[in-house]
Amino acid sequence: MGLADFDPGQMSARLRLERPVATPDGQGGATIAFEPVAELWARIEPLAAVPEEMAGAGRVTVTHAVWLRFRADVTAGMRLVKGSRHLAIQSLRDPDETGRYLLCRCREEGR
Repeated sequence: MGLADFDPGQMSARLRLERPVATPDGQGGATIAFEPVAELWARIEPLAAVPEEMAGAGRVTVTHAVWLRFRADVTAGMRLVKGSRHLAIQSLRDPDETGRYLLCRCREEGR
């Protein structure tokens, strides 16, 4: 496996990393809110826009590859925020297993 080869200067998107926090709703369920963890630089690459129909309404699922500097505290289920855009982290991996970068597969929420 080769090294991930790109210019770190391409990490030009400023994102906020957020983690989910469950608050009991008093009826056996929970309300999920997100709290900030860190501000970081990233590279966002759009991957696909897939149209689908849900409950008779059309919608588009947009996916992205997001490159971050390696952090041990990032997990699937967290999200990245850029302005009003929310990118839910679906999966992540260290692309060249050197501990330099994380490559996150994200689904854009609210589109």
